[in-house]
Amino acid sequence: MAALTRLLARRSVRIGLGILLAVVLLVLPLVSPQFANQTITRIAVFAVAVLGLNVVMGYTGQVSLGQVFFVGVGAYAAAVTIKSEWGEALGLGGVVIGFVLAVLIPGALGLLIALAAARLRGLGLALVTIALPIIGVPLAKRLSDITGGSQGMSARVFSAPEWTGLDTDQWQYYVVMSIAAAVFALVFFLVRGKFGRAFAIVKENEAVASAMGISPYRYKVLAFTVASAVGGVAGFLYVVAIQFVSPDVMGFGHSIELVIATIVGGAGSIVGSIIGGVFYVLLPQITNSIYPESTTVVQGAIILLVLFLLPGGLASLPRRLRKLFSRTRPEHSLPSTPGSEPAPGESENTERQGQR
Repeated sequence: MAALTRLLARRSVRIGLGILLAVVLLVLPLVSPQFANQTITRIAVFAVAVLGLNVVMGYTGQVSLGQVFFVGVGAYAAAVTIKSEWGEALGLGGVVIGFVLAVLIPGALGLLIALAAARLRGLGLALVTIALPIIGVPLAKRLSDITGGSQGMSARVFSAPEWTGLDTDQWQYYVVMSIAAAVFALVFFLVRGKFGRAFAIVKENEAVASAMGISPYRYKVLAFTVASAVGGVAGFLYVVAIQFVSPDVMGFGHSIELVIATIVGGAGSIVGSIIGGVFYVLLPQITNSIYPESTTVVQGAIILLVLFLLPGGLASLPRRLRKLFSRTRPEHSLPSTPGSEPAPGESENTERQGQR
């Protein structure tokens, strides 16, 4: 284990593994069946959604139970734009505009909500964010002329262009994975830079942050806005992958599932967001194939196990294993105590030092 850790610590090894993973992801949809491509695409969609929640919840320490609302708003912004008369007339231009609106509208809504609610803490902020999906679902149903009401609306415009030679599931895979990779890269550099350090200080102690000249209010507003915009990107990717959107997308139950996926994957972890996406998509598929009514029970059991055994989520498992192996590894060079016998070879080393 220690040798593996030292090997992975080398920059060249990490770069090589990254290149290998990129090549695998590029080739995979060409050799995988359609169902596998669709599953991986959905994992990428919800990994982005979990990533947005991680910005505000994992890195800044703020409770948010309404992330799925911004996913739904982004999905509707994209679908309505693309399916409008002028959006269809623009073709690819309409898709690009739909993507921009899917980012800007949730981001603007997140900014307005954060400006009013970022001064709240704990339960107060949680109640505000709980209200978002509760309001969003009936509002989407009421605005049936725009959203399609309870029946939802189709957005089947993401078929593979003929010049690509790809099937539709392969084309959707590449589009979703490309955008998801760009979003993950942007968030990675955000949380690894000065903003990430400020987020961490605010999360640890707001009084200390204020004493250091860091405005907790300002950075909480920033985190909430970024999380909302990333949720909007996930909404656009949802339309690309599913090609359909309905009010159920922003249901409160899905919001709780995103929170659970964030905790299970690992709050405050980029890798944890990917694991959270895998958990969000694969767990229902597995449980539904065995016993559909067991999904909620299994989710509850897993989150309890993670909270008690791995508070840092599944992303912290390698670190916990390294600590475990380092504790159980026998000590080879303990300091000698008076009256104790020298370790094997110690007397020979002493004699050689005397000769020198």
